[in-house]
Amino acid sequence: MPQSDGGYVSLTGGPQSVYNSTTEPQSASKSVMETVKRVIGSAIGAQDKHALIERDGAQPYIISSRDRDKTGKAANTRMPSAPAHTAEEARLLGTMPVDPMDDIELRSVQLQYPNQRGSIVGQCDLRRVPTDKGDILVAVQGDTTKPGIVTYHDLGLNYASSFAGFFNFPSMRALLDNFCVYHVNAPGQEEGAPTFPEDYVYPTFDELASQLLFVLSHFNLKTMIGLGVGAGANILARFALAHPDKVGALCLINCSSTAAGWIEWGYQLLNSRNLRTKGMTQSVMDYLMWHHFGRNPEERNLDLVQLYKSNFERSINPVNLAMFIDSYIKRTDLNIARTPSGTPQTAASLKMPVLNITGALSPHIDDTVTFNGRLAPEKTNWMKISDCGLVLEEQPGKLAEAFRLFLQGEGYDTHLALFSYSY
Repeated sequence: MPQSDGGYVSLTGGPQSVYNSTTEPQSASKSVMETVKRVIGSAIGAQDKHALIERDGAQPYIISSRDRDKTGKAANTRMPSAPAHTAEEARLLGTMPVDPMDDIELRSVQLQYPNQRGSIVGQCDLRRVPTDKGDILVAVQGDTTKPGIVTYHDLGLNYASSFAGFFNFPSMRALLDNFCVYHVNAPGQEEGAPTFPEDYVYPTFDELASQLLFVLSHFNLKTMIGLGVGAGANILARFALAHPDKVGALCLINCSSTAAGWIEWGYQLLNSRNLRTKGMTQSVMDYLMWHHFGRNPEERNLDLVQLYKSNFERSINPVNLAMFIDSYIKRTDLNIARTPSGTPQTAASLKMPVLNITGALSPHIDDTVTFNGRLAPEKTNWMKISDCGLVLEEQPGKLAEAFRLFLQGEGYDTHLALFSYSY
C-alpha cells in the first residue's frame, strides 16, 4: 500500500528492503530502542521503562515478577537473560501466568510409621510376673482381649533390642490389630537390671520354660502362639513339648534341638568367664556378633552392626548374661524324633504346626536342618531366607510375610482367632 494510505516501510529504509520481516508503521517516528522499550514495558507492566532497560550501555535484560522481592523492587542476585526475544515472544510471555514462587509450608506431611528402634518400649505395658524362680519382666503390647503371641529373645538381647525393629515394621504393626504380644525377658536380661548375687542359682532351660506357665496364668491365656529366636526358640520348644495343649503354633528362628557340642561349649565357657571378671570384652562381642549375624556382617549393614555392638556394651548386665550363657551351654537334648507314618509313636515330638526359619548366612543352618528332621513333616515348614544372618533385622519384610501367611494357614485369621478364644 502507498504510504499515504497508511502503508508500511522497512525499518532500514530503501526500496530494496520492503521484504524484511520486521517492520513498523510509518507514523511511528521513534527509534528502534524506543520501540523495544515500549514492547518490554507493556509485557512486564513496568512503570519506569528507562530504568529497566538502560544500564550504562550494557545489554538489556528482562526483569520478571520472579526477580522482584516482596516490596516490588528488582533483585540483584539474578543473572541477566539473553536478549534473544522478539517483540512477538515478549507479548506472549507477558500474557502467561507467572507463579509467585512464595515460600511453601508443608503442613499435611506426617510420618505414619516411624521406624525408630525402641519405639515399642513406650507402647508396652511392663509387668513383673512372679514365678517359682523369681520375678520376670513381661512387656505387653496390644489389646489383652485378643489372641496372644509370646516372644522370647536370644543371648545378649532382651525384648526391646530383639523385637523392637521387627514389630515396628509396617506389616507387623498391622498384625497387632488382631493380636496381643507378650514379650518375655529371661531373668536379669532387661536393660538396667541389677546384678544377681554370687550365690544366685540361675534357672535351667527347663525351668525357664516352666516359667511360661506363670505368664499364661498371670494374663489368663488359654493358649498362645510362640515366636522365639536362638536360645528363646529352644525355651519355647521345651514348653511346647511339656504343654502341647497350651501352644497353638510355633515360629522358631535358628532353633537348636541338641545339646551343646564341644566347640560351642568351650567358646561359651570362655565368654562366661570373661563376662564375670572383665565385663564385655572384644572377644565376647565378636562371638556374639558371629552368633547373631554370621560372618562379615559389616559388609551387609554397618549401621546395624554398630547398633548391636553399642547394645552389647551399654544395655546388658555382663554378670547376668554370663549366667544366662552358662544355662544355655548346659541345655539338654530335646529328645524328639520323627516317627514314620504307620509306625507306633516311640519318641515325643511337637504336635503343633511349626515354622522353622533360618538365614542363608546364619551359622545355625545345620542346627535348624537337624531340628527339622526330627519334626513331623506334615506339620513343619522349613524356610531359609536369603541374604541375611539375623532374619529379624536384615529381612523383616520377608519374615513378616511368612509369619502372617503361616498364621492364616493355621486358621489364625481375625475372626477365626477370636472364635478359637471364646469358651
